Amino acid sequence: MKQFSRIGVDLGKNVFHIHALESEGGRALTRKLSRTGMRKFFTAIAPCLVGMEACGSAHYWARELRALGHQVRLMPPSYVKAYVKRGKNDAVDAAAACEAVSRPSMRFVAIKSEAQQATLMAHKGRDLLVKQRTMTVNSLRGCLAEFGVVVAKGMHRVEELAQKAAEAKLPEMAMMTAQVLLEQLARLDAAMAELTRQIVRAKSDNAMARLLTEIPGVGALFASRVTASVPDARAFKSGRDFSAWLGLTPRQDTTGGKIKLGAITKKGNRALRRLLVLGATSLLRMAHKRKGALADWLSALRARKRGKVAAVALANKLARIVWAMMTTGEAFRAEVFART
Repeated sequence: MKQFSRIGVDLGKNVFHIHALESEGGRALTRKLSRTGMRKFFTAIAPCLVGMEACGSAHYWARELRALGHQVRLMPPSYVKAYVKRGKNDAVDAAAACEAVSRPSMRFVAIKSEAQQATLMAHKGRDLLVKQRTMTVNSLRGCLAEFGVVVAKGMHRVEELAQKAAEAKLPEMAMMTAQVLLEQLARLDAAMAELTRQIVRAKSDNAMARLLTEIPGVGALFASRVTASVPDARAFKSGRDFSAWLGLTPRQDTTGGKIKLGAITKKGNRALRRLLVLGATSLLRMAHKRKGALADWLSALRARKRGKVAAVALANKLARIVWAMMTTGEAFRAEVFART
């Protein structure tokens, strides 16, 4: 059985490139494989270290190769890019992955299970439906405004808009178009409600997600999504690293030993950051009704910072609490934010 010290893989839909080293400093084997050939190749060799970029289908192939006994490491594509030599093609990318996976300072992405990816698929599908609903409502508003049919902003105003459109003397074609858009909105609402039910059900089946919902400002959507996105929170060394992954830490511009902090980086997982900031915003509105260490911290924060800045700062703190609970399994201490 052929043995390799490590292998770099460049993934594709139907064609894959590998860069395999027989030994450190030895010659490399490069090969282009089909989907069937990919499985045959890794079945025929001894278990070894395999490095891949964490891109489309990476988690699937990581599970497949791990089942064959290989040690699979997924890496952020932006970190692998530094090891790409002159030129850009699939073979060069495979060589870069082979080199990057051997670096002791490389950061790796935890491999997600099928259940976690199914949960994320539901979240992404729901996000798409929300976007389509917003587009449909905006289109309906814009079209009806041309006929003088206008209502206040807000998704809850759609019924009022439909009623005004029915009462207005619109041309037949305009009324038919408005009816089509309203029916589309009804279908989108029904599909969103079904996906939301599935997400909440998945949260209920996940002990860690149920634990996270005890945190004020953390709801079912965030708890379900973060547990699916982060298989092992211990991959982050600290709560600050986790918060930085969400893009909630200040951008640093340091030179000559002088540290200058700017706005948040907005790097990493945008969806999780959005949900956490929304939760923090709602939490700020009722903080005056609570007591405890967290409530006192919020009162002092609001006294010196404006609303949006305070919400982001609170989201940063909530992210660190989430990390601490995911790594220790400890429940949220209700006394730090108790009802008055």
